Amino acid sequence: MFSYRHAFHAGNHADVLKHTILIATLQYMTQKEAALVALDTHAGAGLYRLDGDYATTSAEADEGIRRLEGAKDLCPLLQDYVDMVKAFNTSSTYKVYPGSPFIAQRLLGDRDKLKLFELHPTDCRSLSGNIAQLKAGRQIQVLLEDGFEGIKKFLPPPSRRAFLLCDPSYEMKTDYGRVIDMVADSLLRFPTGTYAVWYPIIPRQEAHDLPRRLKTLANKAGKSWLNAELTVKNSKITTAMRQGEEKRPGLPASGMFLINPPFTLKDQLKIALPQMAELMQQDSNAGYVLESGGK
Repeated sequence: MFSYRHAFHAGNHADVLKHTILIATLQYMTQKEAALVALDTHAGAGLYRLDGDYATTSAEADEGIRRLEGAKDLCPLLQDYVDMVKAFNTSSTYKVYPGSPFIAQRLLGDRDKLKLFELHPTDCRSLSGNIAQLKAGRQIQVLLEDGFEGIKKFLPPPSRRAFLLCDPSYEMKTDYGRVIDMVADSLLRFPTGTYAVWYPIIPRQEAHDLPRRLKTLANKAGKSWLNAELTVKNSKITTAMRQGEEKRPGLPASGMFLINPPFTLKDQLKIALPQMAELMQQDSNAGYVLESGGK
């Protein structure tokens, strides 16, 4: 269960989608003076080297954030994302990529709290070390715990305002069901929280069913929801040119599903998603989906 390391995938097209939406959501939610509790169920290491062994092995950032590095006339949402990544780098070529914990910390106010869960021992140690450099004191708490279960003790929050990001690796098929159970339980504990779930779009029934099941949950709870999906290439198995053997491509698409999203987010994504698909397309199958529902 500990074979997944996000360092291999840092800055890929899925991160672009996830972190662009994360930034827009927290920018909106931190406008209010009341304190916000942000929860990250699968925080990872927090910071990643794009020139390190992990990232260069897969080179997924080349098809993600690096497609946006020199891009001109970016829409406001994507420009905010690029500016965020740029803030962690001293050169024009990005060598450091911030994960969701560091992006969230940059956007939170002094009274806001950030709870970071990471079950991978090595990544949790890295996360703790990286967070310690911020000298944020009690604002940030790193927990070596199962985030699916650990968040329960923070819902509902004393401030009555919460944002949750859930982006497991889905390395185990059981993660899909655990996401549904967690969201259902969270809505019972704190119905007005904003819940964001990242998911891969792959040829697996559980992956196909997840957004549909989340829609059903939100609708039954009488909550508004938004679903954004980004596809960059075909998902079919290809044949390697030299070896003559079948080879699976990397992740072709992913999605972000939000319950109780900011009311401004859909209009922002109407502009951002087409630009994402255009800049990061790998073949003619690139595209996007944007849908919403509920109250």
